[in-house]
Amino acid sequence: MTESTDFDLLARQFDALSESEHDRLALSANFVALLNSAFEDINWLGLYIRRGDELVLGPFQGLPACVHIPMGQGVCGTAAAQAETLRVDDVHAFDGHIACDPASNSELVVPLISGEQVIGVLDIDSPQHARFTAADQAGAELLCHRFVRALEAGGRPLDEFICPDCRTPPCGCRP
Repeated sequence: MTESTDFDLLARQFDALSESEHDRLALSANFVALLNSAFEDINWLGLYIRRGDELVLGPFQGLPACVHIPMGQGVCGTAAAQAETLRVDDVHAFDGHIACDPASNSELVVPLISGEQVIGVLDIDSPQHARFTAADQAGAELLCHRFVRALEAGGRPLDEFICPDCRTPPCGCRP
């Protein structure tokens, strides 16, 4: 995205998509698709969901990706462990970078935080060095905040917002 991107409009578009949707998996897939359609010059965009001491691949758009990322490792695991957004201009210079796609050169990772708990991250990769601006970071953080609010709307715990065991009631992912 460029600095002229209307992140407020994008947030309103997400609000409209999420207004009556209560299925967290469907909501997550639409969130990823909306952002992927808005960002230019990226090669991967998706969610990693926290499962205990690791992040597990969730809905994404792009080439197949790393499935399990330990907390504190790579850009995604570090952003999750620190509960802070990381904007990395050159991922190859990032100590401990996990190269899921060798074409990626820069990365923006925003933690998804509900209350005080990191429940996952939004990960965006680009083949361009220094692709992401401060405006991209602020816009992605705004959208992630909206996304987490939509997930919280059902009032159910978010410790595993895309339930790994929907066949065993009460799993918490259905109203």
